[in-house]
Amino acid sequence: MSLKHPIIAVTGSSGAGTTTVKHTFEAIFHRENVNAAIVEGDSFHRFTRAEMKSLIEEAEQAGERGVSHFGPEANLFEDLENLFRAYGESATGRRRYYIHNEAQSMQWNLPMGSFTTWEDLPVGTDCLFYEGLHGAVVSEPVDVSRHVDLLIGVVPTINLEWIQKIHRDTRVRGYSAEAVQDTILRRMHDYVHYIVPQFSRTHINFQRVPVVDTSNPFISRDVPTLDESMVVIRFKDPRGVDFPYLLRMIHDAFMSRANTIVVPGGKLDLAMQLILTPLIWKLMERRRQWV
Repeated sequence: MSLKHPIIAVTGSSGAGTTTVKHTFEAIFHRENVNAAIVEGDSFHRFTRAEMKSLIEEAEQAGERGVSHFGPEANLFEDLENLFRAYGESATGRRRYYIHNEAQSMQWNLPMGSFTTWEDLPVGTDCLFYEGLHGAVVSEPVDVSRHVDLLIGVVPTINLEWIQKIHRDTRVRGYSAEAVQDTILRRMHDYVHYIVPQFSRTHINFQRVPVVDTSNPFISRDVPTLDESMVVIRFKDPRGVDFPYLLRMIHDAFMSRANTIVVPGGKLDLAMQLILTPLIWKLMERRRQWV
């Protein structure tokens, strides 16, 4: 952790909705005039899309479980921790981008599923903002979470997470439903060992819970909307959280535990704005005292 060069991380599984939370942070950064260095978690994958496909096919032909994007074999955990350490010490480090779609492929003139070259972070940023799978990962000898000043978990219930992934990967990325189901199954070991434990290290978790039937996510025709959901917001340390204020500002919100507030799904962005903005103020004020 760093007083002078704070790090904010949003962590969650594939299809969990971390990108939506990233947009909320970007809106806060813009409004509060915070200059953040943005780092995408997918850029710390070890292999290109073609290389991953080849490795998985080779493993399955040998009767073994293929590597997954959730585990250490397919990710540069050491490089991610080194980036966080370097930024916390001196606001330096290197990043690259993963080419997700055709628009990015045209922008960078690179094939989809590949990486841009590494580049230095911009000079003079106020904080580092990470969004991806492993913002709080721990894997011997790596501990990424220890470097993060504000750590946010995005954790839909598991069936909702799968529904969101299935719909995204089939409708946006062109995969078959069977291929997405195979990916979910192949990733399960790493999901349990490297994704789930992160949410015990986060400072705040936002967990979306649908209030419609999601009992069979593999046949669901639609992703439950925010208005068909509630969001459970758990604070690791509730001291200093003004729950009465949040209850007044967010209609139909209620407390389910001493450290947990539940809000209607349609109020998620409002809740994030109310909760996260003061925390960013605090980080920036602490930073100014040390600059």
